[in-house]
Amino acid sequence: MKAVHTTDAFPPIPVLSQAIIAKNGTVYVSGCIGLAADRVDSKTLEVGVQAQARSAMENMGKVLKAAGSGLEHVVKTNVFLSDLPNDFAPMNEVYFTFFNKDQMPARTCIGVKNLPLGAVFEIECVAELA
Repeated sequence: MKAVHTTDAFPPIPVLSQAIIAKNGTVYVSGCIGLAADRVDSKTLEVGVQAQARSAMENMGKVLKAAGSGLEHVVKTNVFLSDLPNDFAPMNEVYFTFFNKDQMPARTCIGVKNLPLGAVFEIECVAELA
């Protein structure tokens, strides 16, 4: 197994890897939240579910690239929303722009009470190497 770290993406909490590549070529990306691109301290979130989803998914794409994969190789995502009833549809508007509509990855979407730093959106994924 190999840990993935890239300075192109937001840094993880110090005890986590941004991703792990298993011996079989499967890439496991840690949860990504929607940090603001112009952040000073990596603790400032974008405002709203769509902006957070976009930022988190862009970050996830950077981690996948560093691992030798990409969004086109994602086979499964897990999405976590702190307000599932209200944020599901607007989140989907952003989510669907990141994947080929003819080959969407499998997905689970879960409503949760709290996310790190007060985020409203978090995503993790499993992908294959390119």
